[in-house]
Amino acid sequence: MSDSASVREDSVLDCDDCLSPAEAFAIVADETRLTILEALWESPDRPVSFSDLRRRVGVDDSARFNYHLGKLRGQFVRKTDDGYDFRHAGEKVVRAVLAGTFNEDPVLPAFSAPGSCVSCGGSLEADYGDEKLTISCADCARVHAHEEFPPGGLEGRSSDALLSAFDQRVRHLHCLAADGVCPECGGTTETSLSRDTGPFDLDVVVSHRCAQCGYEAVSPVGLVLLDESTVLGFLSSRGHDVCGTPFWQFPWVVGDDALTVVSDDPWRIRVRIEYGGDALVVALDETLVVTDSTVESIEAVA
Repeated sequence: MSDSASVREDSVLDCDDCLSPAEAFAIVADETRLTILEALWESPDRPVSFSDLRRRVGVDDSARFNYHLGKLRGQFVRKTDDGYDFRHAGEKVVRAVLAGTFNEDPVLPAFSAPGSCVSCGGSLEADYGDEKLTISCADCARVHAHEEFPPGGLEGRSSDALLSAFDQRVRHLHCLAADGVCPECGGTTETSLSRDTGPFDLDVVVSHRCAQCGYEAVSPVGLVLLDESTVLGFLSSRGHDVCGTPFWQFPWVVGDDALTVVSDDPWRIRVRIEYGGDALVVALDETLVVTDSTVESIEAVA
């Protein structure tokens, strides 16, 4: 990709005045400018006057401070009649620092996770490294979940609270991506099915990829169904707490037994969800739209 900004011909964005990524990162790479953004973030009230902001940053030389603040204006900071405030890009920089994305690389040893393995029934454990949380079987090593989680999310959380936050974050981000909105940049995501399933031991997985920034989220097919009204209605009407159950505890989400690939050209998939003596069979097309659903009695089928 070239440094110059590029957009699709049908885009509403006019990028004549856009900065290249290299130019944008060069601006905030300066320690004084990053401190200005942090001081603006920590201010109890915004906009912040020039003198108050300079005092918070601790720069005595007014001309030097004005030079660095001027570099931030336009892309990261905006000037109003009452002082200075954030533009969206400035907030994103500070949030990235607070999330630990730029300056933290923690590693957590394995700890117990709720649920049992869909393959062997063994106990599950979670570990954290390379900014990803993985839940796998302690006995057979089958991966049940493997997703990015910001380092800052570990701060102040117990292992139980961390797993709960991880569950909610994965659900919401994949739901957003499945709806065509990139969780990272707000660009357009495209959903596809793939046989390239690593690290999951599955026959097929779902990939949500952003055409703008390259963000990609890969998940089992069943994860998409946790937001499907037909599935929610089936389970909730039988007393199953869908929201209160971590997604990796649903066998039809993380296992292969419930999924049948009817065709891969075009993709046609069936997912069988059993609960309370009944089974909901959901048919999906290549875009993961539910095309049909039926409820069967498990005893009748047996």
